[in-house]
Amino acid sequence: MRVLIDVNLYVAYLLNPHEDSFIAFLLNAVFAGQVTLLMPEVLLEELERTVRRKPRLINIISEKRLARLLELLRLFGEEVPFIEEDIPPVTRDPKDDYLVAYAVIGKADYLISGDNDLLVLRRIGSVSMVSSGQFRQILRAYKTRNGHAN
Repeated sequence: MRVLIDVNLYVAYLLNPHEDSFIAFLLNAVFAGQVTLLMPEVLLEELERTVRRKPRLINIISEKRLARLLELLRLFGEEVPFIEEDIPPVTRDPKDDYLVAYAVIGKADYLISGDNDLLVLRRIGSVSMVSSGQFRQILRAYKTRNGHAN
C-alpha cells in the first residue's frame, strides 16, 4: 500500500509522541514492508516550517525531536518528484491541493489526514482520502488477510 500523510498528523505525533500513536503504528508498517510512505520534499519543508514558525509548537517540540522525525521520513520515505507546473484546485482549501497532487503523482492508494477539507473528497482518481483511524482499520484488515501479526 502506498500512502501520503498530511502534515497535521506528523505535528500531532511531535506534540505527543508515544508508541500507540498513529505515526508509530504507520512507521512500524513501513519498517515491515507493508506500507510505502510517499515523501515529497515540499511536505518535509511544510512540516519543518509549521513547527518552527508557530510559537506554541516551537515551545513544546524540541529541535532534536523534529530533526529525528525528519531524518526517519527522509530515510524511509519514497521520494516523489517535484511538481513544476501549476497544481489544479480540487479542495475547499487551496493550501491542501498540493497534497492531493503529490498523492496522485506518487500513485498513492491513500491520503491520510485529519483535515475535513480533504476527507470530504473521499476519493480522487485512485487515491482514497481517509482518517488515521480508518487507515488503522484498513491496514489491520490487510494484515489479517495476508497472515501478518497486528
